[in-house]
Amino acid sequence: MGKIAFVFPGQGAQAVGMGKDVYDSHEGARRVYDEADAALGFKLTDIVFGGPEETLKMTAYTQPALLTTSLALYEAFRMKGVQPDYVAGHSLGEYSALAVAGVLSYEDAVRTVRARGELMEQAVPGGQGAMAAVLGAERGALAELCAKISGTVGAVELANVNCPGQIVVSGTKEGVQAVVEMGKEIGAKRVIPLEVSGPFHSSLMKPAAEKLGGVLEGLAMKTASVPVVANVHARPVTEPEEIRRLLVEQVYSPVLWEDTVAWLIAQGVDTFVEIGSGSVLAGLIKKVDKTVKVISVNSKDAVEGFSL
Repeated sequence: MGKIAFVFPGQGAQAVGMGKDVYDSHEGARRVYDEADAALGFKLTDIVFGGPEETLKMTAYTQPALLTTSLALYEAFRMKGVQPDYVAGHSLGEYSALAVAGVLSYEDAVRTVRARGELMEQAVPGGQGAMAAVLGAERGALAELCAKISGTVGAVELANVNCPGQIVVSGTKEGVQAVVEMGKEIGAKRVIPLEVSGPFHSSLMKPAAEKLGGVLEGLAMKTASVPVVANVHARPVTEPEEIRRLLVEQVYSPVLWEDTVAWLIAQGVDTFVEIGSGSVLAGLIKKVDKTVKVISVNSKDAVEGFSL
């Protein structure tokens, strides 16, 4: 039997109504949502289950909403008795992974990602930053193009290395626009501007990262009960001090998701269990290696029907 990794989605996986079926049917899941409401001091559950979508799409709400949904589904799924060898999460999803690994309490995790979302939204004035998905380009060539544009037009950097042929860039509006215009020159099939509220995972996020460092400073963290593969360097971490430092860096560094999946597979992971809304990560993982098994635990039915 190969090894198992639990993985948790990040921003972009949200949907109004996510988790409602498991909230209605599972006491442990309901408790997670109720605790999130209490920890935040407002009814996050009303926004998650009832919308409106415009509100749920705001980073300061999206982040705690997705984290809470992942942890609620995990609570329901935990009854299956499956133990992971590793955990990992895409950007925001790393906090879900840390909570599942016992590094952060659920309440601290939800409060922290709420603060992270607010800080990321405030870091760059509206309309000055942008992100775009680049499809079909080679990573090295795209990095070179970004460096060239950053030196002449405006900062733009690799933000999410998701899977072969799908990389998200982030930076100034002008820098990202230049990638949109020049992507074809390096073999990109398409460059799609993304609807986001800021240039996430770029150096423009350093002010948010510094402030987040202050938030993380005051948090009690435990040693991880299972290795957490970090976005920043796609290697396992367990110690609180290193985790704290990497969470600060993560805000302005690229999410090395393709590298994370490849590293896990190299360690003998052949089964990925995606826990949370949607099935975005399943698609990305299959593009890294289509032979691995990926199961998305994203609903009450998925929890109940789960088998390895």
